Amino acid sequence: MDSLSRDACTLFFTKSLHRIFFGVLLFFFTATFLFFPETFSVIVQTFSDAYIGVSVFVGLVFLLFFGVEYLFNIDTARFFRKNQKWHVPISAFLGVLPGCGGAIMVITQFVAGRIGFGSVVAVLTSTMGDAAFLLLAQRPFEATILFGISFVAGTIFGFLVEKIHGPDFLRQKSTEKTCFWEGKFRFGMGEKLWMTIFIPGLVLAFCDAFHVPVNEFFGFEVFQYFGFFAGLLSLILWGTSPYASPKIVSCRENISQLLGQVIFDTNFVFVWVLVAFLAFELPNFWFSFSIEQLFSGSELFLPLVGVLIGFLPGCGPQILVTAAYISGAIPFSAQVANAISNDGDALFPAIALAPRVALYATLYTSIPALLIGYGWMFFFE
Repeated sequence: MDSLSRDACTLFFTKSLHRIFFGVLLFFFTATFLFFPETFSVIVQTFSDAYIGVSVFVGLVFLLFFGVEYLFNIDTARFFRKNQKWHVPISAFLGVLPGCGGAIMVITQFVAGRIGFGSVVAVLTSTMGDAAFLLLAQRPFEATILFGISFVAGTIFGFLVEKIHGPDFLRQKSTEKTCFWEGKFRFGMGEKLWMTIFIPGLVLAFCDAFHVPVNEFFGFEVFQYFGFFAGLLSLILWGTSPYASPKIVSCRENISQLLGQVIFDTNFVFVWVLVAFLAFELPNFWFSFSIEQLFSGSELFLPLVGVLIGFLPGCGPQILVTAAYISGAIPFSAQVANAISNDGDALFPAIALAPRVALYATLYTSIPALLIGYGWMFFFE
């Protein structure tokens, strides 16, 4: 079998899995809606959390990067090639920024083959995700200290990883392809509706991040209903798309193709986020498991527990850890260990687009998390 035939078979197999997976999800959601209404209420909330808490910010990052490249004809690939020695500290700085936008930005550049694995480790070490908003609002002094520690740890450890493995370790194949779409792309009603609800979704996402009581203002669960509808639309658009997986490159041909690429890439990540959230929320609902129960053991193991919880993708578990610290349930050493170990929502694009890299990077970030967490415990507590 020649290479062209192998590529055709691989494409057909990937698209078939794409359709089957979409069908299984729809069947599962329909069955729970009809026969298990209490479980379906958890699914509705999970849709909302996945869309408002993650997908909107992912879409914003894609839109900003692809849009700036398109409108100003900026060659991002050339910029990163000319400034290779600054990749690691820039990535660490973007990770420190509250939220997951900066970290997702670095992940997309890695997937495009423009930066190395050391930069991925740097950004995932320094990022705290959406939990940073909570800590910054409630404990600004401790947040400032933690941001400084995270930046230094991310920069040093990122350079160390590049020194050990070299700049091309696990580097993705760089592509100069100018557009994701092959042939003519049709910007249909579904895409237009997606863009229409994206703006209010972005407003709600920032309100949610800063704990603005929108539900109290409107008198009903705005986040839940809006997030479920928008998330369901994202799932359907992904499931009915002729493409199985994205390529994170800039589309410069026309604005409709650029927006189409942003929509598809965002929906692809959303589906992975949704599945990961369900894998966490449903067992928690069925078996009444709580993360706070993990911190009930000996104080000596608290930083280790913080690191292990940091392995969980997403910001939800990490926000619970930060809330436990603010309430005085855990010491700062456990908070530091968790903040350095956790990768926030930025891990979802990495898992979806480069799973091997995500696994390696997550394991690597646990090393400075353990060292700094236990170092703080023994020297400052």
